[in-house]
Amino acid sequence: MKTSAVIVAAGSGKRMGAGINKVYMPLGDQCVLWHTVKAFADSGIVDEIVIVTDSENLIQAAEIVAEYDMDFYVILGGAERQNSVLNGISKATGDIVAVHDGARALITPKEIKNVIAAAEKYGAAALGVTPKDTVKTADSDGFISGTVERTGAYLIQTPQVFERKELIKAHEKAIEDGFAATDDCAVMERMGAKIKIVEGSYENIKLTTPEDIFTAERILKARGEK
Repeated sequence: MKTSAVIVAAGSGKRMGAGINKVYMPLGDQCVLWHTVKAFADSGIVDEIVIVTDSENLIQAAEIVAEYDMDFYVILGGAERQNSVLNGISKATGDIVAVHDGARALITPKEIKNVIAAAEKYGAAALGVTPKDTVKTADSDGFISGTVERTGAYLIQTPQVFERKELIKAHEKAIEDGFAATDDCAVMERMGAKIKIVEGSYENIKLTTPEDIFTAERILKARGEK
């Protein structure tokens, strides 16, 4: 069974405030995307990598992934994340596809192997961690309206892994219906998919604000990575 990784790296990263696509910001001795790609290449379980990025960084993305002896494609992203994902999974050729946020540079090869293995067993899987804090809901005026029961609640991360053809159908249906999703589990849930949650890591953060870069630097240093 062939496995593809689709790394979504087309966002503008406005909250990072760097003026550039955040996955090309420095992290240690390399850029954010370099660390992400390396984890998938080192996993030994991925047959090809598809990077979906913005028009200004197609060449840089290709140079990063070309360091590894594996099949790869670098393609242009869409207007929204789910358009970018659909572009990526349509270009991929694997039976199984692992969709990953390019800004989650601290993902490890072990976590990648674990979630792909679960998807092969159950048909679909995603990494997740239980919330450490109490999660509240709020009304339109910003007042607390309820408390989310932590038992059974998860913060879902990426990779999120599915049968590629089924994920294509789900994204096409979502776009047809005008359904806006922030992750791939959401489009598969509405198609009735059962998705296995695999224990992730609190280190697998999505680098979104400047503080996240400092946190990631400390984690890399603690791991002995550069």
